Amino acid sequence: MLVALIGAAPAGLGIEAIAGQLGHRYPRRTLQRRLALLVEQQRIAMLGEKRATRYRRLAVPGGDTATQALRQTPLQAPSQDYVPITAQGADIRTYVSQPRHLRRPVGYQLEFLAQYRPNQTAYLPPHLREQLHAMGRSPAQQTPAGTFAKDILARLLIDLSWASSHLEGNTYSRLDTERLIAYGQAAEGKNALETQMILNHKQAIEYLVLTPEHACVQTDTLIALHAFLSDGLMADPASVGRIRRRPVEIGGSVYMPIALPQRLEELLGSVVQMAAEIADPFEQAFFLMVHLPYLQPFEDVNKRVSRLAANIAFIRHNLCPLSFIDVPQQAYVDAMLGVYELNRIELLRDVFVWAYERSCQQYVAMQQNLVPPDIFRLRHRQALSEVIAAIVRQGQAATEQAVRSHTPATVALAEHDHFVQLVLAEFTTLHAGNAVRFGLRPLEFSAWQSQQTGQHRAAG
Repeated sequence: MLVALIGAAPAGLGIEAIAGQLGHRYPRRTLQRRLALLVEQQRIAMLGEKRATRYRRLAVPGGDTATQALRQTPLQAPSQDYVPITAQGADIRTYVSQPRHLRRPVGYQLEFLAQYRPNQTAYLPPHLREQLHAMGRSPAQQTPAGTFAKDILARLLIDLSWASSHLEGNTYSRLDTERLIAYGQAAEGKNALETQMILNHKQAIEYLVLTPEHACVQTDTLIALHAFLSDGLMADPASVGRIRRRPVEIGGSVYMPIALPQRLEELLGSVVQMAAEIADPFEQAFFLMVHLPYLQPFEDVNKRVSRLAANIAFIRHNLCPLSFIDVPQQAYVDAMLGVYELNRIELLRDVFVWAYERSCQQYVAMQQNLVPPDIFRLRHRQALSEVIAAIVRQGQAATEQAVRSHTPATVALAEHDHFVQLVLAEFTTLHAGNAVRFGLRPLEFSAWQSQQTGQHRAAG
């Protein structure tokens, strides 16, 4: 459609004119990506610079109009359960949508990894990486590694834990996830394994964000992520945080991963080494999303590990993290099947780019509406709850002396003054409706509040 539209104007069209003729149905960044892809495929030419840029159709040698029409890249708006995809992505989706018995069984293809050359091969072309960098640039760009992720940690814990779990079929809602992570309240009627999956994500994300030294591409980090994410979810507890020792199958796929443990360990080392050499953070993230699940180094939870591992580069470079928020499960599954069975990455790339743009809308473009979390409060939230609950239940006044008398040993002596001020500040906004955050029932808090009011009047 785009090629035909541009071809109808012999002198070419600017992006505003193209968007106008399309009825502004597509986000500007989506349109820019499609135009850049057509330029790379040498099907259109980009003339001029900046505001004067125009796009003009190139003739296809030896090709008639019908052949050219077949080669056009469709600009597809997202359906209710999918994301916008390129022509290559649509080809992959068509193939993997066939019944399983019509797809050719395949094993692990070493050439798929061997043909990749870090910083020479590019799954993400230069123009696409430039766009991703522009989208993901954060206000914390010049600060120490991990600063931006820490600034939005409270939001990221909920979004990424929920979205990544949802891609695995977890039925927790985002609100259920928020209540579980923020207040420890498990949702009623949910399987205990679903609750465990959410909490495992929370721990794994904190492992990467709260200690930036952990956010590095190395085998130990991936094994640690697997240990966090698979805790309590594996049939064999000994397989938690360990490279698999037995063959595995992938449900719904005709792909059979490699089986030999020694070979797995060797190939995982190669994947990690190659990923660590990749300079561009987006290329590195996408490479891990492709090759970790393809190798299947663990008995289960491989895709979850790859999704968190993809965020390592973003944490280190203070770029917007990738939360996978609102990514349709079917689109992600189809994209992974394309990698498994065809060794093709285009559909996963479509999903990756859309997902990253969506994440940026959540964090970078909307950051002015977010209140940065208090990292000190986050670190001492358990002690905070214990002290507030103790003061209320013992009928004490919220004074500095009372707070110090209940401060647990988990709060370092050097942090006592800061902690006392934190607790006293919480009491100024505490009421029967929000006291539940600290394990207090509304009637329990109201009784304490009435008691304090009575004592204040008697003293006056």
